[in-house]
Amino acid sequence: MELTGSQILLESLKSEGVDTVFGYPGGAVINIYDDLFESSIKHILTRHEQAAVHAADGYARCTGKVGVAIATSGPGATNTVTGIATAYMDSVPMVIICGQVPTPLIGNDAFQEADICGITRPCTKHNFLVKDIRDLAKTIKEAFYIARTGRPGPVLVDLPKDIQVSHYKFKYPETVSLRGYKPTYSGNMRQVEKAAKLILAARKPVLYVGGGIALSGADDVLLRLAEQTQIPVTTTLMAMAAFPQRHPLALGMLGMHGTFYANMSVTECDLLIAVGSRFDDRVTGRIDSFAEKAKIIHVDIDPTSIGKNVGVDLPIVGDLKDVLGKLHGYLDKKPELVEDLIEGTEDWRAMIAEWRVRQPMTYRSSKSVIKPQFVIEKISEMTAEDAIITTEVGQHQMWAAQFYTFRKPRTFLTSGGLGTMGFGLPSALGAQVAYPDRQVIDISGDGSFQMNSQELATLVQYQLPVKIAILNNNYLGMVRQWQQMFFEKRYSQTVMELPIDFIKLAEAYGATGLQATKVDEVEATIKQALETPGPVLMNFKVSREENVLPMVPAGKAIHEMVLAS
Repeated sequence: MELTGSQILLESLKSEGVDTVFGYPGGAVINIYDDLFESSIKHILTRHEQAAVHAADGYARCTGKVGVAIATSGPGATNTVTGIATAYMDSVPMVIICGQVPTPLIGNDAFQEADICGITRPCTKHNFLVKDIRDLAKTIKEAFYIARTGRPGPVLVDLPKDIQVSHYKFKYPETVSLRGYKPTYSGNMRQVEKAAKLILAARKPVLYVGGGIALSGADDVLLRLAEQTQIPVTTTLMAMAAFPQRHPLALGMLGMHGTFYANMSVTECDLLIAVGSRFDDRVTGRIDSFAEKAKIIHVDIDPTSIGKNVGVDLPIVGDLKDVLGKLHGYLDKKPELVEDLIEGTEDWRAMIAEWRVRQPMTYRSSKSVIKPQFVIEKISEMTAEDAIITTEVGQHQMWAAQFYTFRKPRTFLTSGGLGTMGFGLPSALGAQVAYPDRQVIDISGDGSFQMNSQELATLVQYQLPVKIAILNNNYLGMVRQWQQMFFEKRYSQTVMELPIDFIKLAEAYGATGLQATKVDEVEATIKQALETPGPVLMNFKVSREENVLPMVPAGKAIHEMVLAS
């Protein structure tokens, strides 16, 4: 039976197991939306195309599935770019379907035409312009394959309107074979054995874990390896939830706003085992001083990430689950040597414990003003450390990483590489759609929240019970902090002088609004929010000039921290 191009698209999505898409209609995708009307695929109508992509991103991050977003041509397509770039930097598997003007009009500056393939080429893993309906099903198959394999990432499919209305017999391909794209999943056993020998010889080893650990589903084998060897584990922002933060071996986050003991451990270690990380500048600080006493093992599925920023002594290309599993298995056959390793690193763990006592992750409490860290601690406590947490970008993001105690993988959704303000609310929306019965909380700042506040309407329309916690200091807090510390308190354009009544805003959209202005109101506000059905916005009027500490100033090594007093 012949189908139209839009019907082939939807049947292809169903063949890939897609049950939910996020999007915003327009003229160049109207045929797709007409067929969606009777489709079994659930569609979530966001209020902006950027938010649709962020929602698909949140859905993908918390489920491990490929997120799907749909946008029309021209401005609809260009509105997706920030969301696509966010997913690209954080290696999130997504497929974005964009409508396009009919193929005969491409290049003629037609109404709502934009070269979205050209625009997104630097921020997609791959993109396609479908010019022949005979290629459509094959293209969708390849798009999903590319998005989810190797180092995951967003793939864009540009679908002209005439292709959507053309007819062709539908047959979905069973396999994909792409010349030049053959990701390496199996780690080289010789390299694994070399890594094991370096580990067994180390006396100050550290596991440095990045976001790849969650993408590969290797959190369980990481935990087994760490416990087997008693090697301390520090995580990047993207991996905070991949290793239980209450574990005795957990060092918390490293880098610019990392813990004192994590940064000191990396500085003083003699072996750094980097897994699924890319040595981002926010982690390394001054590169020539980063782990300069250590030999470095780097494990990653993406060979281009290895040695890109920091030279390594032993590269291993492969899927983390495979490589760490092989490493664990090899060491399991050497119990006496592993025992020697554990005994030989006792002084190292004792030194780290000393650093932890000397400079714990803390803040100066107050009975007169609400400290933002206190709010995060209370949210962590009152959700039994079991919520899916999303964040915007800024001070609140770092406080969430520092003071929410994560225990399970895929429960911390945040924009790491691109640092996208406005990410948290729509990504929470996507996570809540994926898990309607789980508690989802967006921790936000008053600046970031206003980037995509219109998605309150989406939450209300679909009765998604996302809880939003705004740490409101009437500043663009992170930039203000830099201005305070390095620009003589010249607060240029960081004062949010017009105070927004977020309670009225929430109520205008049909959500519940709650406010806390005193310390003793915090717990009651969170309790009421958690017990209230539907979406709830909590506005916490926090200490205005609170700073995120520790902090490594720009150009400094990670052991040169400004510490909390």
